Amino acid sequence: MLDRVRLGGTLLFHFELGHPWHLELPTRPHALFHYLSRGSATLALGQGQDIEMSEGDLVVITRGEPHVFFSDRRAEPLRIIDIDRSSPRLGILRHGGEAAPLSSMICGNFTVSRPLFGSVLELLPPVLLLKPTVDGAWLEAILRRMVSESARERPGQRVALSRLTEVLFVEVLRSWIASLSPGQGGWLGAMSDPHIGPALKLIHESPERSWALSDLCQRVGLGRSVFSARFTRLVGQPMHRYVIERRMLEAAFLLETSDEPIARIAGRVGYETAAAFSKLFHRHHGLSPGRYRAARRLDASHLQPDEPSAKLSA
Repeated sequence: MLDRVRLGGTLLFHFELGHPWHLELPTRPHALFHYLSRGSATLALGQGQDIEMSEGDLVVITRGEPHVFFSDRRAEPLRIIDIDRSSPRLGILRHGGEAAPLSSMICGNFTVSRPLFGSVLELLPPVLLLKPTVDGAWLEAILRRMVSESARERPGQRVALSRLTEVLFVEVLRSWIASLSPGQGGWLGAMSDPHIGPALKLIHESPERSWALSDLCQRVGLGRSVFSARFTRLVGQPMHRYVIERRMLEAAFLLETSDEPIARIAGRVGYETAAAFSKLFHRHHGLSPGRYRAARRLDASHLQPDEPSAKLSA
């Protein structure tokens, strides 16, 4: 599934913070991540409960909602008005007083341009806090490599940062999935189920197949009624509806990334006629396949590389 996502990322800020300090971050269209490499901080998001963070914590604001970090809420806030930047080449940003404790925080975002990401992002909670683990050295290693990679322009920099971000995001998903109880996390959580997980893998690998309930039941070793109830409970929708959703997302990916005729794409996702495929695609995405392809190509042509810019307001 993640192969069908165009995932990128950018490091936005590297903060050095002296007590008392207070940061305000605006609404963003992307998921933001913050890694507290030293010290402690309090995160406040909307009307939710404050979250206490300690050294080594990684937090992901999955919906890009406005949020604040502080050591003392009463301190004059540093308002970050515009955080669109290509890299943190302005160096370390120092904020706050000179008193201990001192905190260091690395902030960045996950950017995507593929429809499949929505089906992943929507399953995550608005705030995802990951605590350090025994083998958590990977996190600091990845983030510090991202910092050094962003510090100066070199050939292949954008590709390197994109790959590092992909690894970071996969590790975030793994950690979150490992923390789920049965029935949580939709299809992502269901991937760890010993019966539904293999069924989902089969669907993902071959969405074009005419998957019958009896076929999947036989392959994973469950009876029809037990499998059907278990699939719906863990994934959040019946098996046949999930297959259609996967087909429509795969079709959207093919329309965006290839010039294949619509009739051929219809066959690749399991439909014998372009008419039947087009009708279902329109119902799912709100546009005919041809209009969807044209609209996505137009959107892509209007995307320009990010210009380095950052506005701060104290």
